[in-house]
Amino acid sequence: MTDYRRYRVKGGTYFFTVNLVERKRKLLTEHVDLLRDAFRTVKKDHPFQIDAIVILPDHLHTVWTLPEEDNDFSLRWRQIKSAFSRNIETGERISKSRNQKQERGIWQRRFWEHAIRDERDFANHLDYIHFNPVKHKLVKRVIEWPYSSFHRYVRLGMYLFDWFGFEDESLDFEH
Repeated sequence: MTDYRRYRVKGGTYFFTVNLVERKRKLLTEHVDLLRDAFRTVKKDHPFQIDAIVILPDHLHTVWTLPEEDNDFSLRWRQIKSAFSRNIETGERISKSRNQKQERGIWQRRFWEHAIRDERDFANHLDYIHFNPVKHKLVKRVIEWPYSSFHRYVRLGMYLFDWFGFEDESLDFEH
């Protein structure tokens, strides 16, 4: 078994990527209200601040800041995934190992995290999050994606509403 260690900072700010097992499914946007409820429920018992988020059909990216003396983001993700999964109809494909452990086959077991180092790192990750629906060709303009904190940042004056809003389809910003 892999010895996987996570970098933890009490009161830290982290960037996360969390994926569905079946990357072709659209559970997160089809059931966005259930996902929002899962976040709210977990935040009541285990507070954290959502600095930015984008929810795509099969994965999400978010930046969180944890309370000053807390670094347990894994507990929060486990509970969010569980709360969401409990409200989704069964029927997904389940691997033999998941079946033996009586696990659902909705979420990938692991998630990607990155501890934010400074203001520039924070800003770069916010840009990455907010540009993601355009990157995945879900919309042409960032403002068109409804499941994003981008709209809040526009209201706060931190982004212009037409940030990365291209009308010219010949422009390609894929990496």
